[in-house]
Amino acid sequence: MSIAEVTVERPRKKPEWLKVKLPIGESYTHVRSIVSEHKLHTICQSGNCPNMGECWGAGTATFMILGNICTRSCGFCSVVTGKPIGVDRDEPMRVAESVRLMGVKHCVITSVDRDDLKDGGSVIWAETIRAVRAVSPGTTMETLIPDFQGNWENLQLVIDERPEIISHNLETVKRLTRQVRIQAKYERSLEVHKYIHAAGVRGKSGIMLGLGETKEEVMEAMDDLLNSGVEILTLGQYLQPTKEHLPVSEFIHPDVFADLKEIGLQKGFGYVESGPLVRSSYHAERHLI
Repeated sequence: MSIAEVTVERPRKKPEWLKVKLPIGESYTHVRSIVSEHKLHTICQSGNCPNMGECWGAGTATFMILGNICTRSCGFCSVVTGKPIGVDRDEPMRVAESVRLMGVKHCVITSVDRDDLKDGGSVIWAETIRAVRAVSPGTTMETLIPDFQGNWENLQLVIDERPEIISHNLETVKRLTRQVRIQAKYERSLEVHKYIHAAGVRGKSGIMLGLGETKEEVMEAMDDLLNSGVEILTLGQYLQPTKEHLPVSEFIHPDVFADLKEIGLQKGFGYVESGPLVRSSYHAERHLI
């Protein structure tokens, strides 16, 4: 297993398996025009996702609500940190109308962290889900949510709308959480999943590899997620967005991702998406197990 036991020399360039084609094509252009016309934010763009060309080319996108400025400063994330602007009450309907225009069958919605709001943005979350249901009733949904700072009343507002999947990413192993996520807490994220599971909603989480974790730590995180009721797991390679972000400790070989997928399935996950280019919403439509 090539996940490093100790910190190794920093890799200097991306291996061949991480190189992707530039986004092109009619479907990609169509999605881009809708996103621009409706003044929407997508994590595809804000997060510099390597799969944007593939997903947009297939006519799908992951919408990011509550603006594009986050109140947290995670060491891995390229979304801008700062003081967000006020809440846009028209955003839920703009997202819903875009879902209809794109003909999206399965919609993924995420958000920046809005720790500046008393409700953590949960009201807009609920309104967005309701708007999509009203405008495009045949569309299924995955909501990739923040931890709402452990405020269960705010989390309940999202749960009450009953999206098919509620996802909340653990992002990394326990030892590296303070370094990688800064304001987040490993145990709090597990509590979020326990609450989701207790409510009878399918739970999903994701972990980035290549930050200096060991195989044993990844397996421990798998067990913690399973014990918290998570059914779906994604594993992907961490890629450094800028020089100011955390460096890549190791580029994990595709064979290791394949091995970890089998381990996850054997442990009891219902579905595991594992590969160097996998991100939280990659092939999300397949996760409706």
